[in-house]
Amino acid sequence: MRLSSFSDYSLRVLAYLGVNPDRLVTIAEIAQSYAISENHLTKVVHHLGRTGYLETVRGKGGGIRLAKAPADIGIGDVVRQTETDLALVECLGDGCCRIASACRLKSILQEATEALFLVLDGYTLADVLDTPLERLIRATRQPAP
Repeated sequence: MRLSSFSDYSLRVLAYLGVNPDRLVTIAEIAQSYAISENHLTKVVHHLGRTGYLETVRGKGGGIRLAKAPADIGIGDVVRQTETDLALVECLGDGCCRIASACRLKSILQEATEALFLVLDGYTLADVLDTPLERLIRATRQPAP
């Protein structure tokens, strides 16, 4: 299983905001810091705002910030909100399989998916925000003009 870039970027945005809790941050700043597309980040930020993870402030001097404390943002919840298809194989989703009635693989893969989320659900954004990450993100931030 591989998370989509949308989930990856969502987690990166949350981490960036988590180490910058004292100010509003722009999408351009985050994009530059991570060297990723500003257009793609705009979609990510819009989604995170709609799902209640971010607060957006419009206008001159506006930007984004976390809408919740990092300890209240579960990594498993973010991944569930940002992944469109969590099925490892077609038969775990809406697909139909000719051997489904005799196949044990479906239940094994379902168990593996549940185990993944059991681990992810054990962590919050606060667990990700350690001092080395904060130093690295702050080091990539460009000073405001």
